[in-house]
Amino acid sequence: MIELNGSSVLVRDGELKRRVAANRAYLMKLDSGHLLFNYKLEAGRYSGRDIPEGAHGGWESPVCQLRGHFLGHWLSAAAMHHFETGDPELQAKIGVILEELAECQKDNGGRWAGPIPEKYLNWIAKGKDIWAPQYNLHKLFMGLVDVYRYVGNARALEIADSFADWFADWSGGFSREQFDDILDVETGGMLEVWADLLHITGKEKYKTLLDRYYRSRLFQPLLEGKDPLTNMHANTTIPEVLGCARAYEVTGEERWMAIVKAYWNCAVTERGCLATGGQTAGEVWMPKMKMKARLGDKNQEHCTVYNMIRLAEFLFRHSGDPAYAQYIEYNLYNGIMAQAYYQEYRLNGNKHPYPETGLLTYFLPMKAGLRKDWSTEKDSFFCCHGTMVQANAAWNRGLYYQDGDGIYVCQYFDSEVAADIGGVPVRIRQSQDRMSGSLMNSSNTAGYQGINEITAIHENMPPYRKHDFVVRTDEPQAFAFHCRIPDWILSEASVYVNGVLHGRTAESGQFYSIRRVWKDGDKVSLILPIGIRFVPLPDDSSMGAFRFGPEVLAGIGEEERILFVDGEDVASEIEMENEREWGSWRYFFKTVNQEPPISLRRIRDIGYEPYQIYFKVKKAKFR
Repeated sequence: MIELNGSSVLVRDGELKRRVAANRAYLMKLDSGHLLFNYKLEAGRYSGRDIPEGAHGGWESPVCQLRGHFLGHWLSAAAMHHFETGDPELQAKIGVILEELAECQKDNGGRWAGPIPEKYLNWIAKGKDIWAPQYNLHKLFMGLVDVYRYVGNARALEIADSFADWFADWSGGFSREQFDDILDVETGGMLEVWADLLHITGKEKYKTLLDRYYRSRLFQPLLEGKDPLTNMHANTTIPEVLGCARAYEVTGEERWMAIVKAYWNCAVTERGCLATGGQTAGEVWMPKMKMKARLGDKNQEHCTVYNMIRLAEFLFRHSGDPAYAQYIEYNLYNGIMAQAYYQEYRLNGNKHPYPETGLLTYFLPMKAGLRKDWSTEKDSFFCCHGTMVQANAAWNRGLYYQDGDGIYVCQYFDSEVAADIGGVPVRIRQSQDRMSGSLMNSSNTAGYQGINEITAIHENMPPYRKHDFVVRTDEPQAFAFHCRIPDWILSEASVYVNGVLHGRTAESGQFYSIRRVWKDGDKVSLILPIGIRFVPLPDDSSMGAFRFGPEVLAGIGEEERILFVDGEDVASEIEMENEREWGSWRYFFKTVNQEPPISLRRIRDIGYEPYQIYFKVKKAKFR
């Protein structure tokens, strides 16, 4: 199965387009000289007496041992943007940066291209405390590989290949035991980049590096069914296993796939998830099915969300199991969208002193009464800054896949996909019918107020989502259309072809498939019953969160609230309010019987307010 991406998939969803545009603007806003500063400093190409005005701070400060890491993320994100759109400005900026990197490498002696000194790696071997130099350097390798892969810039490959020579020589100077000690210091995705470069160049040195970077101290316990992850730093191990995934794709060796499957089983299947899809607290894996004591201030590090989505995507491509796509959906809405590029979901009359936007929050707190802690544009640059620009560079990825003459729909966002099926070009356009019956989008669009019976048919927001798929083809073509049935539906989904019921199903463990000869203009309509669901913690059924479809709801308030509920249907305690504005449905919620009522919003609509996701539920007191 292959992912359809790049220019083959066009995003039309307004919210996703906003995020892509904001991400692209941020990439362009960052000065190339400041991005390169630490590389020039290391290569002796900066001669000033002071740090340049406007230089990046935080982890990019020249006194931080992880300085320079963000440039690799920047290159990767810019390359992904270009791959989707052919953006000439980003391509030109990439070119300028690569030319300076090449000069830095030349002045460093022709191989070393990093923003930190070589001695940092030698210090690891001697046991000196140093902050993850290989994690840092991997980011540059990653960015160079992605620029070569998505932009076709040969200079990027030249820099990476020469830089790799340094690692081939350095890593060869240790015994297996000594290098295993080195691998215990966070290496980031070095294993993945060696697999990438092996695939690109075919050079023997990368096979050698793959073997040297095989971290048996982690992989062997996983293969034996043990749990080496609980309380272990999560984003140290996820990139290592992504390296195993890539090594499997490049070499075909089953040993790599076995590690990936064992890791997923330990990290997700046996561990369980928060309602948001996350599984970490304080940057470490929570105990298996024991999360109540870990609802704190540092849940769900953004990097772990992004990298686990990547791992789920790999497993989906190689298994076709929709459970991985479901995992991705929860993490997209309640992780990637909830933790970056916030835009206020306005409520008229709600005056407050907070900004209308937010760039990035490192964590998503689960402890009641806490807030998202938003970073700055140029003075933070912690690790999640990097995964933020990558995650928002290509929202057209992961939506559609192709396997022979079958097209798979995995995520439901307005978009259009192009595929070649049996030599015939086919396009499928996905759009959500919001059933509002009106084009009115502000108080001054009176010209659009034609009579429309839909506005009367759907007096309130319909209890289902409707997604339409229209086929465009120059000639009739036989193929299979497969759509994922989400596990959050409240009853059976209905599938229509050209207005005629094709079938109903609540089976989320397999795709719903339609095989026929398709003609131009054929339409599939998918009806997904949606509503409120109470999602309890795995270790306390009386404490849980609320989801509306795939989206987690958060109650607004500084103090933790306990819900007192009549009966067993906890979800019925939440209802929608303020549901309509002009021609659009809106997403505001409140409790029914609490005093005073609690207002709730989708977690991605929470900006600077204190909030509560998990609620203790007790039987209502006698009234």
